[in-house]
Amino acid sequence: MADNLLRDRITLDPVILAGKPVIRGLRISVEQVLEALAHGVPEDDLLRDYPELERDDIRACLAYAAELVSDQRVYPVTIP
Repeated sequence: MADNLLRDRITLDPVILAGKPVIRGLRISVEQVLEALAHGVPEDDLLRDYPELERDDIRACLAYAAELVSDQRVYPVTIP
């Protein structure tokens, strides 16, 4: 399901917002949505403030962020 959300909802186009990931080709970036959520903006407020935005778009942003960090690893460095 996450793959479908990302494929259908998150788009990258060098002409729109300099190629940043956006929602369905709109000028609403994934970063905007994630920043708003991180600052405690309720989903309902986002949906009201951006009428083009859908609840599944918000889910797609979260799935996109999760996918980006899923391969990140931190390895301890020890100095002898």
